[in-house]
Amino acid sequence: MLLVLAAVLVALFVWRAAWSFHVERSVGVRLPAGADGIVPGTEAIDLHPSAPVGAVLLLHGFGDSPQSLASLARPLYERGFAVYAPLLPGHGRTLRDFHASGGAEWMAEARRALDLLRERDERVGIVGLSMGGALAALLASEASDVRALALLAPYLEPPRSVRAMAAAAPVAGLLVPYMRGGDPRSIYDPAAHAAALAYRAVSPRAIAQLVRLTDRARSRLPLVRVPTLYIQSREDYRIPVGAAERSFEALGAEEKRLEWLAGCGHVITADYCKERVAELVTSWMEAKIEREDLRSRALPGRSSLR
Repeated sequence: MLLVLAAVLVALFVWRAAWSFHVERSVGVRLPAGADGIVPGTEAIDLHPSAPVGAVLLLHGFGDSPQSLASLARPLYERGFAVYAPLLPGHGRTLRDFHASGGAEWMAEARRALDLLRERDERVGIVGLSMGGALAALLASEASDVRALALLAPYLEPPRSVRAMAAAAPVAGLLVPYMRGGDPRSIYDPAAHAAALAYRAVSPRAIAQLVRLTDRARSRLPLVRVPTLYIQSREDYRIPVGAAERSFEALGAEEKRLEWLAGCGHVITADYCKERVAELVTSWMEAKIEREDLRSRALPGRSSLR
C-alpha cells in the first residue's frame, strides 16, 4: 500500500513539473521577455505634455499590461493630460513572476504611481480597467485629492466558481499549478484578441490574490466620494449585468454615472467599443477636473491651481 501511495505521489510530482514546464514554456514562446525581464510591448506608458491640464493614472487588469490601455492613453494625452500607466508587479514578465506576485504589491505600485503623478500636477484623475478598477476604487477611497474616477468593467464581484477556486488554492495549486485562459469572449475583435499581450494562463494562487483584492475594494465602495464614471458592456461574460449594477449602487459618490455598452466583451479599451470608451473617459476627465479647477479659483482664501 505504501509503495502504491509513493508511486502515485511520484507520478503526481512528475506530472505537475511537466505541466508547469509546458505552460511556462508556451507562454514564454508567445511572450518572450527582453534582456530587462520585461516582455516588449508591455512597458509602462508615460506621456508628458508641455503644459498639462491635469494628470491621469491608468491601471490595467489582472494578467494584462498597459498595452490594453493604449487606445485610451493617446486621446487623454492629445487633450492635454499627463498620462501614466504603470506595469504592475509580476505582469509583463514571465508567468512564474506573475504567479509569485500579489495584491499587496499591485496596490503598492498603484499608490507609488499616483504619488508620481501628484508631483507632476495636483489635478489628478484615476482610470482602472477590470482588476485595475478595483485598485482605482481603493485609491479613490483613501485619497481625498483625486478629482475624477473612471471604472471600466471593474472586477468587484467574483462569481462563485472563481471564489471556489480561490478558497481551494492551497490544495488546487499542488495538483494543478496553472490553468489555461484566453477566452475569446474577453475581446470580440479577433485582431485585437490576437494582438493582446495577456498571459492566457493563471495559477490558483494568483486567483486567490485577485479575490482578496476585489473583496477589499468592494467593501470600500461606499467610501468612494469622487465623481465616478462607470462603464460596462452588457455582453461582458466575466461581469453579469446584476453584479455591475450592485457595484455601481454601492459607490458612495453623490455624482456618479453608469454607461452601458454593447458589441464588446470584457476588455472594453481594446475591443470594438474602444473609441466610445475613450470619448466618454476623456470628456469625463475634462469636465470634472476643469470644473473643480474653476471652482477652486473662485473660492476666497484658496490659491489658484496652476
